[in-house]
Amino acid sequence: MSVDSIALNFKALGPIVGMGIMWYALAAAQADDRPPDTARGAAIAAQGVAPGAPACAQCHAYNGASDGSGAFPRIAGQPDYYLAKQLQDYASGVRTNAVMTPIAKALSSEDAADVAAYYANVNAPFLPLKDAKPMLVKRGEQLAKVGDAAKDLQSCNNCHGPGGAGEPPAIPYLGGQYARYTAFQLTMWKRGFRKNSPDSMADIAKRLDDQEIAAVAAYFQQVNASALAATRPKE
Repeated sequence: MSVDSIALNFKALGPIVGMGIMWYALAAAQADDRPPDTARGAAIAAQGVAPGAPACAQCHAYNGASDGSGAFPRIAGQPDYYLAKQLQDYASGVRTNAVMTPIAKALSSEDAADVAAYYANVNAPFLPLKDAKPMLVKRGEQLAKVGDAAKDLQSCNNCHGPGGAGEPPAIPYLGGQYARYTAFQLTMWKRGFRKNSPDSMADIAKRLDDQEIAAVAAYFQQVNASALAATRPKE
């Protein structure tokens, strides 16, 4: 790796590392509260919480694999802290969505922690999906593994881990996530509609053109994040 590449990586990682430290501190503070109840989280996933929060399974499926369309993300096995934080962001208005915002507002902090813990511990199969064009996947792989120095872009794997396997507790896996969902979220950041992670993901997304967004999304959809995560050394 060249000196310029190393400098680029550290420059891009700066705000993300800072946020990671903050998220770790928040997670540690939350650990002093009651531990999440995964059984109760399973009940919320299956039945919802009245009033205002329907069953999560209606959109995300009980096993968290969703329906494969990409309209709803795969959430099975995502870090519980990450999932809970997204619910918190929806509830506070930092992240907005016509469906998720009212649901998140209807959940108590305990509800959010419990259902996040449930889905974090689900091991759902990856649904069979149509293959993307090989050249698109190849370009996405290049961006994911190497980045693009000409655009001052670090690789996606620098933060999301090899193959997009994720870096718990704060950074989600991308491997196996539906391309339509990934592309939509990058576009939301690029256009300024998604406002959480403004100093990292929004900045990165604005440097990607539409074809590059499609390429990154296509590449990560065909990567099995669970298999990659299983190869990581246990802490």
